[in-house]
Amino acid sequence: MAKSPNQKLKLLYLVDILERKTDENHPMTAAALIEELAKVEVTAERKSIYDDINQLIDFGYDIVHNKARVGGGYYMASRRFELAELKVLVDSVQASRFISVKKTRDLIDKLEKLCSIHEEKQLKRQVYVLNRIKTDNESIFYNVDYIHEAIHCNRQISFQYYEWSTSKEMKLRRNGERYIVSPLGLIWDDENYYLIAYEEDNGIRHYRVDKMKSIEIMDEFRLEESGYREFDPAIYSNKVFGMYGGELSTVTLAFPEHLTGVMLDRFGKEVILRKDTTGYSIRTDIVISDHFFGWLAGLGKSVKIVSPDDIRQQYKQYLSDILKEI
Repeated sequence: MAKSPNQKLKLLYLVDILERKTDENHPMTAAALIEELAKVEVTAERKSIYDDINQLIDFGYDIVHNKARVGGGYYMASRRFELAELKVLVDSVQASRFISVKKTRDLIDKLEKLCSIHEEKQLKRQVYVLNRIKTDNESIFYNVDYIHEAIHCNRQISFQYYEWSTSKEMKLRRNGERYIVSPLGLIWDDENYYLIAYEEDNGIRHYRVDKMKSIEIMDEFRLEESGYREFDPAIYSNKVFGMYGGELSTVTLAFPEHLTGVMLDRFGKEVILRKDTTGYSIRTDIVISDHFFGWLAGLGKSVKIVSPDDIRQQYKQYLSDILKEI
């Protein structure tokens, strides 16, 4: 009887069976493994199964033999990702607004293949994609890839940019004219990806990556005045509130002790805390915007802008304007 062409792939099929159909609670006996191999037209005997498993263990696979008479067998004890890690990844994917519904399902399907079919059922129980706010832009991953490539190659990019209209439709800004910018970095904020870039004559600007269309990497190098050599996305994100642009200013904030955690969570542990008779203060660089003032107002009267005076006056005007509209 002629051998099946799949016979040469016996070890690969055996690994696939162990990875997808076994775990600590679902071991398979040698007889069961032989039966599974037969389904893909691969013949095996008990001794060859033992030899194959030993070879896989020598190669580095974490295969355990449960020698219990009842419920015993072989199983894959560890994988690239633990089930708890996959649950976190699934939660992150489905919670991300910038990933479309279709792409969310595709990614979760791939993540589910990294565990056994039994554990996969547990992952499926926590998947809730419908009714979540998701982008309709299917090209988001390509956008991210193009931006990273441009930064790596030190090139400018051009693109078109969308915005919502009152008719709930996406329309192109600037009548479809292409933006030309020097990309500095990508920042994750408020469940969205933002491109931080320098636009000539307009300075530093923020762009929602899922609203970018037709990205092209240009031949021109990034502009030196963009400051790309010194740009640090982590440091920059501590200065910005809600990805709203504005003027950078060094601000001193005074606050009571119980808000120390709020300040450190927002501005990082690197800021210097100063203690005085009334409480604590920090001095840090902040991009001044209404979003910053809104965050400040949310903390109530306990937090005060100590300096500079012009920013303190802007904040007072911000609060005054709100009161006029109420």
